[in-house]
Amino acid sequence: MPTVRQLTTALSEALQTIYSLSEADSVAGLVLEHLLGLSPLQRRMQAQEPVAEPVAQKLAAIQARLLTHEPLQYVLGTAHFAGLELEVSPATLIPRPETEELVALITREQQGRRSLHILDVGTGSGCIPVALGLSLPGCTLTAVDISSQALAVAQRNAARYAVSVDFQEVDILTAEPQLLGQLDVIVSNPPYVLEEERDLMRPNVLAYEPTTALFVPNHDPLLFYRRIAELGQQFLRSGGCLYFEINERYAHATSSMLQELGYQQCEVQTDIFDKDRMARATWLGT
Repeated sequence: MPTVRQLTTALSEALQTIYSLSEADSVAGLVLEHLLGLSPLQRRMQAQEPVAEPVAQKLAAIQARLLTHEPLQYVLGTAHFAGLELEVSPATLIPRPETEELVALITREQQGRRSLHILDVGTGSGCIPVALGLSLPGCTLTAVDISSQALAVAQRNAARYAVSVDFQEVDILTAEPQLLGQLDVIVSNPPYVLEEERDLMRPNVLAYEPTTALFVPNHDPLLFYRRIAELGQQFLRSGGCLYFEINERYAHATSSMLQELGYQQCEVQTDIFDKDRMARATWLGT
């Protein structure tokens, strides 16, 4: 029987046809750890251990899928986010580090406030409300998405971590969420990639991730931000905050739009790559 190291090396070599050496090594290690239920340290310590044939067969099937550019997270059915292991599927975006930074920003600013009512628009896998529910105990969470399939995944993620979220199927462009009382926070990582930017994206994103969660028309890049900000005028209590993950190309335009709609303390913040990635603003009422 092949050993853990042999299978890891073989998978890495196969993946180097589509990944760099470092990426291939990383993906191969993650796959073996997932299949064998090992931590990175355990995988290294058990490198010479034999691997049973059924596991090797599963590995072959995973390799075949990865070689079609299918994202690792979809192949394994899980993604890591803010210290959590969440279910993902092709109905949901794969949670990204930039969104973790958005959650961290909200947590820093809202920590210690009681009885927060938070709305997440375009929840996908539910990564944002689940993470906020754990970092801001006692908050009331509502999350909406246009996809019933995404909401089913989000519900399972919330249940796994015992976070209570009111999930609603809503097309935010044409309808409103059902809310009990005013909101303290609205957060959204809406579609913000322009159609003209398709050619700049990696094949695994284009072929597998849900386009409804990615793209916005070239002629109206702020479509979702404007609609959500207008809902904020209606639903945010005085002093409530709006938080967005944004397209760096439209950081100034997003901030200007929020100011025009009457928001105060409009700020753009950079991510760890020094890209304009987050916008926040405060609603003080009219």
